[in-house]
Amino acid sequence: MDPTSTHRRHVASPRPNRRESQRISAVWPGQPYPRGATWDGEGVNFSLFSANAGKVELCLFDPTGRHEVQRIELRERTDEVWHCYLPEARPGLLYGYRVHGPYRPELGHRFNPNKLLIEPYAKRLEGALLWSDAHFGYRLGHPKRDLAFDKRDSAAGTPKSRVIDPAFTWGDDRPPRVPWHDTVIYEAHVRGLTMRHPEVPPQLRGTYAGLATAPVIEHFQRLGITTLELMPVHAFADDRTLVEQELRNYWGYNTIGFFAPERRYSASGQTAEFKTMVKTLHSAGIEVILDVVYNHTAEGNELGPTLSMRGIDNAAYYRLSPENPRYYMDFTGTGNTLNLQHPRVLQLIMDSLRYWVQEMHVDGFRFDLASALARELYDVDRLGSFFDTIGQDPVISQVKLIAEPWDIGSGGYQVGNFPPGWNEWNDKYRDSMRAYWKGDGGLIGEFARRFTGSADLYEASGRKPHASINFITAHDGFTLEDLVSYSDKHNEANREGNRDGSSHNRSWNCGTEGPTGDPAILALRARQKRNLMATLILSQGVPMVLGGDEIGHTQLGNNNAYCQDNELSWLDWKLDGERAGLLEFTCRLIALRRRHPVFSRRRFLQGDTVTADGLREIIWLSPDGREMTGTDWAVPFARCLGLYLTGAAIERRDRRGRLVTDNNFVLLCNAHHEAIPFGLPDALAEKVWWTVLDTAAGEPFAQQRREPGTRYPLQGRSLALLRETAYR
Repeated sequence: MDPTSTHRRHVASPRPNRRESQRISAVWPGQPYPRGATWDGEGVNFSLFSANAGKVELCLFDPTGRHEVQRIELRERTDEVWHCYLPEARPGLLYGYRVHGPYRPELGHRFNPNKLLIEPYAKRLEGALLWSDAHFGYRLGHPKRDLAFDKRDSAAGTPKSRVIDPAFTWGDDRPPRVPWHDTVIYEAHVRGLTMRHPEVPPQLRGTYAGLATAPVIEHFQRLGITTLELMPVHAFADDRTLVEQELRNYWGYNTIGFFAPERRYSASGQTAEFKTMVKTLHSAGIEVILDVVYNHTAEGNELGPTLSMRGIDNAAYYRLSPENPRYYMDFTGTGNTLNLQHPRVLQLIMDSLRYWVQEMHVDGFRFDLASALARELYDVDRLGSFFDTIGQDPVISQVKLIAEPWDIGSGGYQVGNFPPGWNEWNDKYRDSMRAYWKGDGGLIGEFARRFTGSADLYEASGRKPHASINFITAHDGFTLEDLVSYSDKHNEANREGNRDGSSHNRSWNCGTEGPTGDPAILALRARQKRNLMATLILSQGVPMVLGGDEIGHTQLGNNNAYCQDNELSWLDWKLDGERAGLLEFTCRLIALRRRHPVFSRRRFLQGDTVTADGLREIIWLSPDGREMTGTDWAVPFARCLGLYLTGAAIERRDRRGRLVTDNNFVLLCNAHHEAIPFGLPDALAEKVWWTVLDTAAGEPFAQQRREPGTRYPLQGRSLALLRETAYR
């Protein structure tokens, strides 16, 4: 490295009582970009943004992380970025920052050099966050609250940032690039997925390596999912209040590092373990999407700890109240909101996204509380700078992008309003399908809209059915098993007096709250699970299955298990007859969907499009054998309907350019408790139909030929799928 020009040498300031073997003797100016700690094969460049700091110190630690061996003042500052280059530094070096500046909370400034700070661009963190009062920039219990400056050193209990060598042999790894219309998502938790898996080696359970073992991948392949959506894997912190109650932030929506994989999920402690997981999943044809939390951090509100960005430059990184900058604008329910109006904060997020795509090879992102990212001032702006930036980015715009289209602020509910290029979690689908199969009346019109891809939400903006990420259950709320077993939440284990979690679940216990040995109730619950799963998989749009639903995972009625890092949340892989049957049912359903493109159309169905057989591509049916009329849709007690889907108008071509067609299907749904003989219009009744699925049958997928002109005996609370031709 040439010490002249940009790397002008100066000597680090000595500090007494340090181990000479750990000392860095030369410090060069370095470069302001790339941000973070970057190993270039010869030394390490350090770069940290802070617009309002007066002084920045780089703190180096011994290999244990317990002893601070040297502080190096960053004397170079370029465009509000502090930087230096250490030619003697190597990968493995542990470090943190101390940032000096005014402690004036009333002006938005919370600098406190007594607090060791986690570097926002750190690629790896070492050590757990060991809570103490020293982690707070103010004196806890003082009458002036957060206005009282605290002088205690927090380094002993703060995770240290580690310099990494990013080298990894990716070989011929390629993204699977599964088309949206072929995508089937499986939402999973890295730890919970394998902690109780008997075929995963004990030392790998709950880790990235465990998720990439053969038994787990074989389960994914048998199930037929194409895309694994992982709950947060960015480094996160356990809330102090939870730790004191011997609980944990299990879900991980409490980010403290946007570049570092969460250490507790690593068997080896190496970043390469995550990369190996991705590479292994890719080789099996499975995409990896990350659930990312860029709307807030673990530092909370004005009474929260000083761990990273608050101490680096609070006024730049966070949205502060314009009336009183002592307080935060909270659109997330966590105490703070990141300030994406600031170009350096926006750059931080974009750099993070590119890092996970380019360096870690992930295939897309699901953005937690995405409406908070769209807020320019107070309102949600769908053309905000964040979305403009992503839309023009040559890397991020090419991966899968999913929005959770709401936050808790005014106007934050934005389902259907995100720009082209974005898909959305569709909670209207969730609520409608739950309520319909629960037996609520007056919902057949809503059922029809959601089943056919929610054109009312997405078509006007030019988006396609795959813009709707359909789900019945997700990590937040009841599991499928609990949805049919509990009418009320049971969150006592969270130690919040059962006040947390939603009370409006549209769930039904089928006659008894919780576990039961009643055969009739158990049979009804099993049928309801089949109804809900079949509806999800056969709907237009992209289905998302909650990990564990396919094997009957229960959380015993807890619909907010965010703090339960235990067997309540971990999947139980011991399959009895009923649970094994549900798994087989789900596998066959997904295989049916993937085999028949009529259930995953690239465009919205059009009721006025006539196919070669003279029938429209979709026809809604009433149980008496007529096409539905406006009067039929308005009947408040109606709970039964059918639809005809033609496969003749499928707009796909195979690899040789040949037009792909499909079978014609009739789907019959009955959420009423009594059986209903279902007739078909003359044009359909004269055909021969084969039952390929009946959720009320002992063998749901047993084929049975239906004679022309006969009514179908549609049982109470059941779904049936008929095909015009025999199985092929």
